[in-house]
Amino acid sequence: MKVYEIQDGFGLDHLRVAERPDPTPGHGQVMVSMRAVSLNYRDILTVTGLYNPRQGLPLVPCSDGVGEVVAVGEGVSRFKLGDRIAAVFCQRWIGGAPTYEKLRSTLGGPRDGTLAEWMLLDEDGAVLVPEHLSDEEAATLPCAGLTAWSALAEYGNVAPGDTVLVQGTGGVSIFALQFAQLLGAKVIVTSSSDDKLKRARKLGAWHEINYIDDSYWGKTARELTDGVGVDHVLDVGGGRTLEQSLRAIRIGGEISLVGVLSGAAADLNLVPIFMKNVRIQGIVVGSRDGFEAMNRAVAMHEMRPVVDRIFPFAEAREAFEFVMNGAHFGKVCIAIE
Repeated sequence: MKVYEIQDGFGLDHLRVAERPDPTPGHGQVMVSMRAVSLNYRDILTVTGLYNPRQGLPLVPCSDGVGEVVAVGEGVSRFKLGDRIAAVFCQRWIGGAPTYEKLRSTLGGPRDGTLAEWMLLDEDGAVLVPEHLSDEEAATLPCAGLTAWSALAEYGNVAPGDTVLVQGTGGVSIFALQFAQLLGAKVIVTSSSDDKLKRARKLGAWHEINYIDDSYWGKTARELTDGVGVDHVLDVGGGRTLEQSLRAIRIGGEISLVGVLSGAAADLNLVPIFMKNVRIQGIVVGSRDGFEAMNRAVAMHEMRPVVDRIFPFAEAREAFEFVMNGAHFGKVCIAIE
C-alpha cells in the first residue's frame, strides 16, 4: 500500500510517498480503506519538526481521516464490513479525564497516522460518522471538530443567549462558530481578512472584527455586549492574544485555550484573571465519548463542516503548503483515491 512518510529528517521535502505491506487485522482490530484525510496545524508542526523534534522516523503523519471497514479481526463487535468510520485522535482516551497514558496514544505522532491508503485501528479507537456527511466533511471531525465541541459544549457549558468570541477562521474556529450557534449563542469572529469575515457573516456570525484595523479588539468585543463582556472566548492564538481575550471576557467568564498560533509564551498581567474571576481552560481535543456525543449533535442538526479545498492524494505536499500559507477558511482535505 502507498503511504506518506516523514523520512530522514523534518520539513516538507522529507514528506515522501512510500510503500508498506498491506495490513492484516489482528484480534480486536479493523482494517480501513481510507477515503479522506483532513489537515490540522498540528500536522504542519509535526512535519516541520516543531511539534516534537525527538519524534521517531519514519512516521505516517496526520491524525484525522475517514474510511470504510474492509476487514475485521477476531473479537470485533463495534463495527462490521462496510461501516464508515473515523479514527479517534487519542486512541486510548475512551472517556473520563485525560491521563498521560491516554495522551500518548495520539495518531500522527507518536503513532502512525492516517495519510495512507489502508490503516489498522483498534475497534475501541474509532467511531461511526454521521451518514449525511461526505467523506471529506466527516474527515474534519476528529481533531478540529472535537476540540471546538469540547471547549464549548463539554467544558464551557455554552447556553442559549450567551456570547462567544472566536479567534480566526481556521478549522477549530469555524467549527466553534457553527457549534456555538447550534447551542443558541451569538458569535463574534475576529480575522485579519475582510473577505473571511464576510464569509463568517454568511455562516451566521453576529459581529466581525478585523484585528489588524482594531488592535484593541478585546475592548471592542466587550463594548458590543454593552460593556459586560463576552461569556466565552475560544483562544487559538495564545501568547499574543490572551491579553485581548482577558479584555473581552466578562466577570466569571471562561477562556478556552486551544492553540498557540501567535506564540507559546506570554508577557501577561495576571491580575485581571483573579479580579474578574476568569477561568482559563486548556483543551486537548477530547475523548471517544465526546466524539460520539458531538456526532449525535451533528447528525441531529444535519450540520455540515466547512471544507475549503480538497487535494488529491498525489498532491498531499501541496495541501500542506496551502495550510502553511494560511489562506484557507475552515478545513483542507486530501481525497484518497
